[in-house]
Amino acid sequence: MEMTLNKSVAPLVIERSPGYWATVVRRLLRNKVAMAAALILIALVLMAVFAPALMPADPYASSILKRLKPVGTEHHLLGTDELGRDMLSRLMLGGRLSLFMGITPVLLAFVIGSAIGIVAGYAGGWTNTVIMRVTDVLYAFPSVLLAIALSGTLGAGVGNALLSLTIVFVPQIVRVAESVTTQLRSREFVDAARASGASALTIVRAQVLNNVLGPIFVYATSLISVSMILASGLSFLGLGVKPPEPEWGLMLNTLRTAIYTQPWVAALPGAMIFLTSISFNLLADGIRSAMEIKD
Repeated sequence: MEMTLNKSVAPLVIERSPGYWATVVRRLLRNKVAMAAALILIALVLMAVFAPALMPADPYASSILKRLKPVGTEHHLLGTDELGRDMLSRLMLGGRLSLFMGITPVLLAFVIGSAIGIVAGYAGGWTNTVIMRVTDVLYAFPSVLLAIALSGTLGAGVGNALLSLTIVFVPQIVRVAESVTTQLRSREFVDAARASGASALTIVRAQVLNNVLGPIFVYATSLISVSMILASGLSFLGLGVKPPEPEWGLMLNTLRTAIYTQPWVAALPGAMIFLTSISFNLLADGIRSAMEIKD
């Protein structure tokens, strides 16, 4: 699960022409796999947002008489969990926390890591050395172990899990942001802006951001699936979401003892995690392919 990136394979940064992004959108829309993944993600987001209106039953109502009902049971289309709660309702509502835990740390890391990486890449010199050596120290730890260590130190809970995952992803995005900014710093249009007397802040805002945020965003998108898996893993270990809140990783943990009696029911949260993760990966690949335009 560890994400590695060598600077030799960092995204190629090119100066964007006025019609570049329109071309990217057209190419992306023609990618059937990426569009299918996007539709699945939209459906999952809508399901999570409108879960209270769509749920067929109370996701918190338990009944010892209805525990571990199989898939297809009357009034419980996807069966019930170990406490007799409706699985379909809990999967719908659980999508809220699962998607939130997957997207939010990456979004925060994107903002923080991009800012730090762009400063390091554009400034160079000792600024770059100090920032990148600190980043390398954090990057040296495997993502899974670092997330578990941070969450274990901070304690269980959604807030601490979000903070832990954000810290895990910041170094990875810093490395990408620094790499693409370093490539861009020596380009002719940046040299021209510098020769015209523009300040460093003006150059970064007008010339650098427009060209580096695209590659960084594509890489960050690919991290969402990793974030979801790590967040689910933390909940599985009892370091993330606390019961009785529905969350796919936590549901997978509580249903693990039912794998031999109701394997299909027990596998449902894992299937949702897999479907969401693979959809984010396919969409990220589609965006990356669409952006590979030589202009």
